[in-house]
Amino acid sequence: MVSTQEMDATEAVERGETPRLAVAASSVPRIVYAIFGSPVRTDLHPVELRDLVASNDIKGTLWVDIDTDSRHQVALLEKVFDFHPLAVEDALNPQSRVKFDEYKNSLFVIVRGLRFCDTTDDPYDVETYNLCFFLTKNLLVTVHSGPSLPVDTVYERMLANPDQLQRGIERVAHALMDITVDEYFPVLDKIDEFVDGLEERVYARFDSDVMRDVFAVKRLVLSMRRHLMPQREVFNILTNRPTQFLPPESQVWFRDIYDHVLRINDAVDTYRELLANVMDSYLSQVSNRLGQVTKGLSVIATLSVPFVVVSGMWGMNFNDIPLSDHAHGFWIMLAVQLGLGAFLVWLLRKWGLL
Repeated sequence: MVSTQEMDATEAVERGETPRLAVAASSVPRIVYAIFGSPVRTDLHPVELRDLVASNDIKGTLWVDIDTDSRHQVALLEKVFDFHPLAVEDALNPQSRVKFDEYKNSLFVIVRGLRFCDTTDDPYDVETYNLCFFLTKNLLVTVHSGPSLPVDTVYERMLANPDQLQRGIERVAHALMDITVDEYFPVLDKIDEFVDGLEERVYARFDSDVMRDVFAVKRLVLSMRRHLMPQREVFNILTNRPTQFLPPESQVWFRDIYDHVLRINDAVDTYRELLANVMDSYLSQVSNRLGQVTKGLSVIATLSVPFVVVSGMWGMNFNDIPLSDHAHGFWIMLAVQLGLGAFLVWLLRKWGLL
């Protein structure tokens, strides 16, 4: 629910006036403004920010972080900055795909992060989030929804070491993208544990319920691959395509992120192959076990043949059957049946079937 104070403050900024009422801290974007030789400022008023951006004379580096959960911050994004409407629309849409767009006055990039979901009991459930970047000369605007680990980490890092801001605003963008991509590595480590556990359940101790978990991990791996493929293309562009907003010496830093994406992608492909091998091994073991059961049933059926044949012959409805009136006829027939059974056992062992 947006408070009345926040709505009034938002409307005041849109009209170019100073808000009369205090705005809640959550409705004010994070701002880091660094000028060489001066202390880092994090207290820029929205109106001061608007005037600074409108003057098109940003000395130093300016980073503005927009949280789309705040209506006031969304209003700043739409009214203060002269970004392309299509890019703003994509930044506000959490379902926007990973992309790289270059406009006349800005560079627009969407990077997708991935982490395990803490709100469900499913150990294989992951959630994704978009971190959007508007990059111009000396200005970086990041857009996301809710708390963001990369933003929190880089924000604290820049305040602790302001000299990093003097290296260029594109280095701030690099740090944010690097942490976002590196969040895939803990997921990879967890997948490695999952795969090791599945291999043990299949090879060391045959678990008939393992296939459900195999398919769950396989879905997780395929989900990672689906999110990685477009990001590989985006960082390839950031690394190799000339652009007015990224000097060549800065593109070298994005090559490091591109290498990370390639490493993650290679690991995902490896896990796909391992899971395929686990599935093949499981199916082979099921087939072997079925073969053993079938073999046992076949041996039992074979050994029962003499008993069935002999009993059937002496059980026919005729008056004159050999040994039918013999005092020891039953025992003679039983001995014949057991003898034939023993002969079949010897024969099956000789053929290697027992």
